[in-house]
Amino acid sequence: MSSISSNLHDLTVAQLAAKLRSKDVSAVEVTQHFLARSHAADHLGAYLAFNQDFSLSQAKTADARIAAGDVSPLTGVPIAHKDIFVTKDFPSTAGSKMLDGYYSSFDSTVVNKFAGSGMISLGKLNCDEFAMGSGNENSAYKKVLNPWDHARIPGGSSGGSAAAVAARLTPAATGTDTGGSIRQPAAFCGITGIKPTYGRASRYGMIAFASSLDQAGPMARTAEDCALLLSAMCGPDLDRDSTSLDVPAEDYSRSLNDSLEGLRIGIPKEFFSEGLSADVRATVDAALKEYEKLGAKLVPISLPRTELSIPVYYIIAPAEASSNLSRFDGVKFGHRAQNYTDLNDMYKKTRAEGFGDEVKRRIMIGTYVLSHGYYDAYYLQAQKIRRMIADDFQQAFKQCDVIAGPVAPTVAWKLGEKSSDPVANYLADIFTLPASLAGLPGMSVPAGFGEGGMPVGLQLIGNYFSEAKLLNMAHRLQQATDFHSRKPPTLVEGI
Repeated sequence: MSSISSNLHDLTVAQLAAKLRSKDVSAVEVTQHFLARSHAADHLGAYLAFNQDFSLSQAKTADARIAAGDVSPLTGVPIAHKDIFVTKDFPSTAGSKMLDGYYSSFDSTVVNKFAGSGMISLGKLNCDEFAMGSGNENSAYKKVLNPWDHARIPGGSSGGSAAAVAARLTPAATGTDTGGSIRQPAAFCGITGIKPTYGRASRYGMIAFASSLDQAGPMARTAEDCALLLSAMCGPDLDRDSTSLDVPAEDYSRSLNDSLEGLRIGIPKEFFSEGLSADVRATVDAALKEYEKLGAKLVPISLPRTELSIPVYYIIAPAEASSNLSRFDGVKFGHRAQNYTDLNDMYKKTRAEGFGDEVKRRIMIGTYVLSHGYYDAYYLQAQKIRRMIADDFQQAFKQCDVIAGPVAPTVAWKLGEKSSDPVANYLADIFTLPASLAGLPGMSVPAGFGEGGMPVGLQLIGNYFSEAKLLNMAHRLQQATDFHSRKPPTLVEGI
């Protein structure tokens, strides 16, 4: 094997695309390389499904396009999809027994858009069941291990996506972010991930958890890669997604190298309170100092309702989940109980067998808060406070251009450490939930390392439609530091 082809996994999306365009390597060779690595690293639990014949046929098509000069910035580059996006050629399970072996009759819009740009689908990535979880321990099939330390969680719910990118099993992955499910695993695995403004990327073909919060986004090693991917996946899809925004697609790479001179970075005091561990704080502070060196100015701000984001989110999201997951009843598709006496018994047994504990927990919470007598007391109140949280951000953006802080209070915790205490899992989302509730774009950028040599992510939050500004900030930090290019020490060379 040539030296170029033996280290293909170390190349970023942008570097791979350049090699493919110059014909230094073929899309087939790249695809075979990543498939071989992914199979060899099966112990990480990142992938749930492959279809080698389909992936290689896409690669051959990409090579033909390159030969004919019909190339986009991503033609021939592999990507793997979180198993929340439905696909015709791979099973779509959402990490649940409820959908074991299910094949969709269509591809989601995001999968379609990447295929249209010439990318190759490597396979489907593991995730928390129906995207409900913060550690990828809720998958019905297998746990995902953090490539930096196999005894720790990779974050959730897009844990398979983050682990696969960090372990160099794919150059890029799709994720979904409902309350932090792109940003938190990106932070825990030392990669870059961005959740765009709610409605920027189509939700058509995403298996729904909480419809007013779910948003697709890219995960890769660099901000430059995320900019290329986001440009390809965003844009209106008005005929198929009622939550899609009628805003044209953008080239998010256009301002990556812009100066940060005079940029005002808001530092919310609520993100640096006693719940933040000392190692994460020190790492985030060091990253903010880098921004000061680049000409940015730190501005103290307040997001007073930060703490309320947890109860608000854990009322609204389960309520929407309770409604969305009522379609999984064993009648038309998915799992159906074998032995039942009547229709009601079939519903009960199917749902008891098909759903895991966390999903059942959230369905029950959601059904409770939507029930007669509690709707006004809980759900309506939560929606009012959600509006106030969004207003807090708008007040803050009068004083600053971008908001920065930690992604999570600690580094990735040990597998099983919080399994018996769901609330402890929920509390870990405190810094990512506010931006989700407000529908704002947010991203995680590798900022350094904390306890146990584990990665720490810096969270950047922008006002609506400011993804290009966030990517510019992340890119400039990545030009000044090398945290995004560090490799997990546990990687087995030769795979």
